[in-house]
Amino acid sequence: MREPDPKPYWNTNVARHPDILRAVPEVCGDALDVGSGDGLLARKLAGRAKRVTGIDKSPEMIACSRKLAAGHPTLAFIEGDFLTADLPAGSFDFICSVTTVHHMDFEAALTRMSELLRPGGTLVVVGLAREASVADWAAVIAAAPVVRITKVLRRARGPEGMPVADPQMSYGEVRAAARRLLPGMRYRRHVLRRYSVAWEKPPSEPADCF
Repeated sequence: MREPDPKPYWNTNVARHPDILRAVPEVCGDALDVGSGDGLLARKLAGRAKRVTGIDKSPEMIACSRKLAAGHPTLAFIEGDFLTADLPAGSFDFICSVTTVHHMDFEAALTRMSELLRPGGTLVVVGLAREASVADWAAVIAAAPVVRITKVLRRARGPEGMPVADPQMSYGEVRAAARRLLPGMRYRRHVLRRYSVAWEKPPSEPADCF
């Protein structure tokens, strides 16, 4: 029997879930959530993809996600390091990651995600970055009242035990690296102190006919 979800919660990560779900291809066989935490987003993805895999390094988070997904045959969770886990290349139609890539080597993580995507697949990364310019800090100061009020009104909280880390890369560094690694990617900076990178892997080139 499937374990019922706990009382719904909201935070600045969950705020990006609707955009991520809208990006799932209309026909999606396999989806991967990198840094799946308690499995909340993976459980949502199960309504859009035939099979969903979540991967996370935290034993506590994986135990929680497996408990909440019990009885759901299309959901699987892997405990391990995304960069070294045994995942077959070109096996996913959709890959997403929410505030996880700053826990890893950024370029290695994006490269691995692009390799795991099938041709024509979609990647969405939501991340954290540090402010490093006058424009960065001006954006933070301007958005601060909105962020504060939104968190209070929505009673922002998250699951206990989620690993945290400070981002080392600036917004500009993230954008430049993503542009180089994922040609044609779309970058956005969001009010609630997040950025997003969306990318569609080019389809395979048709074979020459003779």
